[in-house]
Amino acid sequence: MDMLNRLVDGKPVVIFSKSSCFMSHSIKSLICGFGANPTVYELDRIPNGKQIERALVQLGFRQSVPAVFIGQRFVGDEGQVMSLHVQNQLVPMLIQAGAIWI
Repeated sequence: MDMLNRLVDGKPVVIFSKSSCFMSHSIKSLICGFGANPTVYELDRIPNGKQIERALVQLGFRQSVPAVFIGQRFVGDEGQVMSLHVQNQLVPMLIQAGAIWI
């Protein structure tokens, strides 16, 4: 968990992704569509990607990507992010985290 904390510390939005994952792409597009500029870690393209993936699974995550952190808080996967969006809670979270300004 320490490794994950270091990767998300001080960043408003962090997305752990894989370059070939269409759901990761969809979540990145959704968040960028609001004007946010997330930090994206493509686990299949970085040297310690497998180690990060294992750390995400240890969080109780059933799959490793996409994994979204907003305001240094673990939000979840695409299902949780879409649920927040449908409930009109995603944009307020992005604003509170300092990822977007309205």
